[in-house]
Amino acid sequence: MVAASVRIHCAPWVVPVCRPIIVSGGVAIAAGKIVAVDSLQRLQQQYPQAELVTYPTSALTPALINGHIHLELSHLAELAAVPFSGSFTGWITRLLQLREDLGATGELVEQAALQVANQQYATGVSVLADIGNTMINQHFAGSFPGILFPFKEYLGLAAFTLEKNVLRLQQEPVDAFCSGHAPYSTHARLLQQLKARAVSLDHVFPIHTAEPAAEGEMIRQGRGELVDFVNQRGFWDGSFVARGSGGSINYLHDLGLLDARTLCVHAVHVAAEEIRILAGEGAKVCLCPGSNRFLSTGHAPVQQYLENGILPALGTDSLASNPELSIWREMQILAEEHAEVDTAAIFAMATLGGAEALGLGNRLGTLESGKDADLLAIPLSQEKMTAAQVYDYLVTTGSRLQPLRIQR
Repeated sequence: MVAASVRIHCAPWVVPVCRPIIVSGGVAIAAGKIVAVDSLQRLQQQYPQAELVTYPTSALTPALINGHIHLELSHLAELAAVPFSGSFTGWITRLLQLREDLGATGELVEQAALQVANQQYATGVSVLADIGNTMINQHFAGSFPGILFPFKEYLGLAAFTLEKNVLRLQQEPVDAFCSGHAPYSTHARLLQQLKARAVSLDHVFPIHTAEPAAEGEMIRQGRGELVDFVNQRGFWDGSFVARGSGGSINYLHDLGLLDARTLCVHAVHVAAEEIRILAGEGAKVCLCPGSNRFLSTGHAPVQQYLENGILPALGTDSLASNPELSIWREMQILAEEHAEVDTAAIFAMATLGGAEALGLGNRLGTLESGKDADLLAIPLSQEKMTAAQVYDYLVTTGSRLQPLRIQR
């Protein structure tokens, strides 16, 4: 490496995530890649001719990753504009009605989706895993300045929808990312077909899992709020077979859907045994605490995930179920609701957890040699802080800050 081609970005605090915070540190970058992360003194000794860029009273961190968002629902923001009281299926009913009234496609929908995508990038998010039922996310995936995974979501619980959906899936372009919606809304054999396709194309398979408690009731007993809802909509035809015991993770495991490329989104109502299954299969989890808070669906067993070696990703879900789409706010909510979880672990979820969940762990999520030079400079409130205080500040205050993207 020619020393003159290296640029060193330095700050009072460097947050690699994969190792302890570095005081008075820097990140050496060349040709869009990180070549070294160390104390400023050692970096200057190693690269004496490197250009030096300083960020006083700031912390350098990896960019954030949003592991779950629905951009195409951004025009439905009025649903989450006021506090919600009601059932989970009551909210779904409101969403479907408003979407029918305003339209699922068109200029209004695309403009709202694009605005949210741009806002995500402006606040430090470099990767979006976007779930949609239309082609909207594919329209601007290539123009998003970071990485946007445009997943096309399949629904259809009734057996009479299976043949049509399987045929439609077989006709998808090979470069299309396809996923299943949830155990309560997608036929078991369709989920298996979707997963088999994802495996053959080596892409991530996200699925809403154990979000409302009613999903477990449906899986175990074949009754409850979700069954009533599906029945009212004409899609409960008796083809779903209740398991008698277990929950959503047991259900997915029995279907052979869990592996290192499966991403269980929400994963709120998950028993200890199921967490061990997830860990054993290497499956990933994406938490959406802001959406869970708005819909009152409960709190995920975050500490138990960590104790079992699972570092969750974080997602915002959509403006239809979350009044503010901010990964910074998701971190803040986790800290408020899970005081037992260290803020360093929460920040790791927003960076490394997301990268690993989306198969980008070799490129993003930490500051270390060989990874993409995708950094943020976060202004801090004071110069004298401890490493623990830096993490606390990032997790509990970051939503009020405007991070600076560091040019490669």
